[in-house]
Amino acid sequence: MTSLATVTLEVPDPASADAFYTAFGLGDHVRVRASDAPTTGFRGFALSLVVSQPGDADALIGAALDAGATTLKPATKSFWGYGGVVRAPDGTICKIATSQKKDTRPAGRHIDQVALLLGVADVKASKRFYLDRGLSVAKSFGGKYVEFDTPSSAVTLALYPRRALAKDIGLSQEGTGSHRIVIGGDAGLFADPDGFVWETASA
Repeated sequence: MTSLATVTLEVPDPASADAFYTAFGLGDHVRVRASDAPTTGFRGFALSLVVSQPGDADALIGAALDAGATTLKPATKSFWGYGGVVRAPDGTICKIATSQKKDTRPAGRHIDQVALLLGVADVKASKRFYLDRGLSVAKSFGGKYVEFDTPSSAVTLALYPRRALAKDIGLSQEGTGSHRIVIGGDAGLFADPDGFVWETASA
């Protein structure tokens, strides 16, 4: 079975980005490397951080803002739970959320799950593409959402319609140029139908 091993963010200043993600609590989940590849608007992906309770979401959002992030969506309650969206200094979008509406213990900055959400033109077509390359599906809801089985990775891989993902994080779906992200796995070098690049993961 093909696995997802690494998520590498391409950033203008790796030292500053590494300091940000370490302060934010994502240092063990993402890597960074230098890139000045042109990019504008929505890059087509977001990192989703799932936490246990609202206090944990507030703690993580506060840490991100203190480290230089900006707010895209303030943390609020909704019918599905509680959460907000921030933009890292390098432009990466991070969604922090919980399905719980009340705290049951002292707040902390513990992250239960990190998912790489790819916004794609056609979820069903991209699902078939990844199945053909050896990934297996953990959850699938037609053309609205697909989550792959990545048990050996610190990051889960999921597909959303590009328009829906952009709306969810508070951006227009328009964007051009580099995605500024490279996914590492064991299936070799390839690009998916939406231009997300995979490479052979290094240790």
